[in-house]
Amino acid sequence: MFRSGFSTTLRVVLAFIPFAHTQEVDYSQFVNPFIGSEGAITGYAYGGGDIFVGGAVPFGMVKLGIDTYEDPVNQSALNGGWTPQGKVTGISLLHESGTGGGPKYGYPAQMPLANLEAVNVLDNLTYWQTRNGDDVATVGYFRTHFKSGVTVELSATRHAGLMHYTYPSSSEKHVLVDFSHYLPHPTRSWDSQFYAGGEIEIQPNSSIYTGYTSIANGWNLGPPVTIYVCGEFDSPPDEARTFSGKNTFPVGRHFRSFDNGTTPEPTFHGYSARSGPMGNRVGAIFSWNGTDGSSEIKSRVGISFMSVDKACSYKNEELSSWDIEKTTQAARDEWNRDVFSKIRVSPDGNQTRLALLYSSLYFMHLIPSERVGENPLWENEEPYWDDFYTMWDLFRNQVSLWHLIQPSYYESMIRCLIDMFKNEGFLPDGRSGNYNGLVQGGSNADNVLADAYVKGLRGKINWTEGYAAVKKDAEVLPFFDNNPVDSQGSLKEGRSALDDWIPLGYVSADRNTRAVSKTVEYSLNDFAVAQIAAGEEPGDYDLYMRRSAGWQLSWDPEANSRNFTGFVMPRFSNGTFHKTYNITNCGDCNWSDESYEGTAFEYSFVIPHDVETMIQLMGGPQHFEERLDYVFQPNTSGVDLGVNGLGITAINNVANEPDFGTPYLYNYLNKQYKSVERSRQLATDFYFNSSNGIPGNSDAGALNCWLVWQMLGLYPIVTTPVYLLESPWFEDINITVNHDRTLRIRAEGLDDGDGKQGYYVQSVNINGQPWNKNWFEHEDAGGIMTEGGEILFQLGSEQKVWETGDVPPSPGHIVLDESEKL
Repeated sequence: MFRSGFSTTLRVVLAFIPFAHTQEVDYSQFVNPFIGSEGAITGYAYGGGDIFVGGAVPFGMVKLGIDTYEDPVNQSALNGGWTPQGKVTGISLLHESGTGGGPKYGYPAQMPLANLEAVNVLDNLTYWQTRNGDDVATVGYFRTHFKSGVTVELSATRHAGLMHYTYPSSSEKHVLVDFSHYLPHPTRSWDSQFYAGGEIEIQPNSSIYTGYTSIANGWNLGPPVTIYVCGEFDSPPDEARTFSGKNTFPVGRHFRSFDNGTTPEPTFHGYSARSGPMGNRVGAIFSWNGTDGSSEIKSRVGISFMSVDKACSYKNEELSSWDIEKTTQAARDEWNRDVFSKIRVSPDGNQTRLALLYSSLYFMHLIPSERVGENPLWENEEPYWDDFYTMWDLFRNQVSLWHLIQPSYYESMIRCLIDMFKNEGFLPDGRSGNYNGLVQGGSNADNVLADAYVKGLRGKINWTEGYAAVKKDAEVLPFFDNNPVDSQGSLKEGRSALDDWIPLGYVSADRNTRAVSKTVEYSLNDFAVAQIAAGEEPGDYDLYMRRSAGWQLSWDPEANSRNFTGFVMPRFSNGTFHKTYNITNCGDCNWSDESYEGTAFEYSFVIPHDVETMIQLMGGPQHFEERLDYVFQPNTSGVDLGVNGLGITAINNVANEPDFGTPYLYNYLNKQYKSVERSRQLATDFYFNSSNGIPGNSDAGALNCWLVWQMLGLYPIVTTPVYLLESPWFEDINITVNHDRTLRIRAEGLDDGDGKQGYYVQSVNINGQPWNKNWFEHEDAGGIMTEGGEILFQLGSEQKVWETGDVPPSPGHIVLDESEKL
């Protein structure tokens, strides 16, 4: 199952559960929790998905797994905790999944130890554990084995974690509880997390400990996050003692003290320890060295952002049993009920495709984190969520799938986003640790709200407030937050380049960073604002529709690259273009560059609301098709993609979200067969049921969701009600939409991997009607996406132009006259 050679570092095993032929299918058996855990370099997480591996329920607050440290750090990725061969630094309850940048979370932590000899809990190294043998993971369960002989088993509920530690019969038995543990970022200290203090208290029976830890900074330069903890062991220890000590850094030689002397030693106390004014580290060591003969220690831990009492309540109510099999089964049942059963295919089909489908669904339901009742910032009745890590990724297709199969969760998310605006002043673009803290390009929560609005999501959402939120993004320049990676604009929230966008209509390259990508994204953002304005404030509609054409002001008709003419380009505030800008190379493609995570060649295709004008500016349908063909050719890329696309040599980068929709643009030429061909080739070339099975950073499940849409044979056009018809991977797919309706997608003549038939569309029928368009809208055919129904594909081996109807719409189509472009 995994790539040969992987066993030379750490052989990882996926334990499949035998399939039971019952009425209720256990789809969790097909999930491979290690897909994306390794990158292109064997044995390292670098270039992989940065995914979380451990115990969790859908959107659970707790994601219980190991934290590891893997040298060399520049070939590692510590964000999800798990790495292929890193030493275990702790076992913690809070994690992200599939995220780049600086790590976040990795606390609170425990560590089982077989002895305390030569262990100094303040040096951050002597208690680390080397793994040997196989790591095992299934949905809701994780197991690893330490070289010390200790076996660790983990499972989790929504707010609590269950840990089983099995020790060698001849060894000592200790558990270290470290409230100062977190995931570090040793190569970029300015956005590493740091410990800000805590306290711990051991209760009189010594089996229960309570307290809190506060960890600050990290990926989005956030303020301290305080987590309240309530832990319990299944048997009283023979000895339990707390400790405190100087605030040492978690990797290597650095620590905060008055000098650079030797590593300090901890001070041991009785039943309580507090950080004090210097923010001392605190924790506890529990020891079982009696003669009862038991080799197993069980621990259950509840956490809360609100109080110790609430953490204890979660521990007691959600983990009433110490049985890890029951806990795992409960998690598995929840995944099957709330996630996997929403897209049902035959369990007897192509096993690789089954693994890819259900694993992808799994990874796109790990974050954001549902924290209803866990908002420490303000009080009201609205739901609360966190870890909307990257709106700039998930808006492109992930929210559209949540809308269909998770309407209750999704409505809750939208209500939370609007509530954040009401209480904090802005919608988030990248949020974690209860803090808006990063904006990559545009204010892309605008796109999320618009996508929900145009598809009719209402429920308990206050769309008056929702429109106020997106309008503020469009009109109010956020304060400058002095983030060191961008000296020219705020990265916390909102749109930092409104000082250009409003007076000029584009983002200038001399007054703001990321001018190309911001201009393209701001255009879509204002189109999104217009879509909500149409229903909530019609008088604003024309203003934002005109502004949504701003990308045309950055279109240089003379720019030339690879024999193609006309591109979005950096434009200066005086109206001139950056004529020497490298259209195929965005440099580091980072915060301070003129385009982020994509070249001007790529971003010239990223205008989903006005493809019609894009085609015209590229010289018409023939030239557009030739350029589109070119970006998929191997060895055309002009940029070192680094972690965001190791092994990809084409200009189109399937590992990066701006390019997600590009393979499907042939639909706008009524050559749908080429969309099918390109997208299917990308999927089969870069997605596998293996540890390196996705082409780059999972980005909170966005890459996984792209594959799900591919397998369904559909693709959404964000901020519009349009879905493109492509080619499904299964003969019969039953999708639960709008809570309890069924959308059935059937494919007659499908190639199921044996090569005998085909995957090109020959014809389409929707709800009994012959369909001559390669697209449809959310409410078409009697409400196909709200009331359910059937889409029937006839597939075959012929590359056929079957569509005779109109091409997909460009609802943002606006023609600017030449005077407006000056």
